Amino acid sequence: MADNTKQQVREFYDQIGWSQVGEGLYQNARYEDLRPVSREYVHNCHMRVKRHLAPTGDILLDAGSGPVQWPEYLTFSENYRYRLCADISITALKEARTRLGDKGLFVVADIANLPFKPEVFDGVVSMHTIHHLPMSEHRKAYLELIRVMRSGRSMAIVNGWDNPLLMRLANPFMQLSRLRAGRELKRKKNWNELNDPDGTFVAKMTPRWLKQELNDLKFTIYPWRSMSTGFMKSFVRPRFGGKAFLRFVFWLEETFPRFFGENGQYPLIVFKK
Repeated sequence: MADNTKQQVREFYDQIGWSQVGEGLYQNARYEDLRPVSREYVHNCHMRVKRHLAPTGDILLDAGSGPVQWPEYLTFSENYRYRLCADISITALKEARTRLGDKGLFVVADIANLPFKPEVFDGVVSMHTIHHLPMSEHRKAYLELIRVMRSGRSMAIVNGWDNPLLMRLANPFMQLSRLRAGRELKRKKNWNELNDPDGTFVAKMTPRWLKQELNDLKFTIYPWRSMSTGFMKSFVRPRFGGKAFLRFVFWLEETFPRFFGENGQYPLIVFKK
């Protein structure tokens, strides 16, 4: 079952997810809000990862690197000698090479079975990757990432929660917004948007699961971004103070990190060794 799931994920990203649909943009960009009104907030959320990584080092492991598609991602390793990109998709690694050049090292790998010796990396980052594994392998992936990280260092993991509280509260309003959007798309006969592909395998965890399964490890849950892309696209509008609203949300996330980390859409989980 696990092998079939990983094969499905590999094929999706090789054939669809990391296919460019525009200059510097991939099909997978549909999971991000790229509108100008959201740009500052999204940038600040991306940069939260960097504050939890060692600022300098020899090699940063990027586990499930994808093509390192966002400019903010490049800054994570700017003061490292090398950035090692490990990904199940050869297409992702080829694209990452175009951005990293000689600074990049590239390995096709399963992050639940890393082909590296213990304690070889000065920092570890993994963005939206572990949730592509079956739940039975999530703990193993976390243990593998910790195994290859040097003592005294930290790693930053970003994934999505399964049905978090804040998005459950927003869901009825999002459903109404989708109904209106669907009627408008039908009126314009924009069938491509109406029939957007679903994507690939995802198995998301809950805060309770994480605390139970990893209770022998030292970690802290922070917010990476508390709102889903769907919520932002539905309700953050430039004409209605969207940018000011997002600044306020960012302030709330910074002020109450535990609440928004555990109840928002995307947690930033930081492990220290």
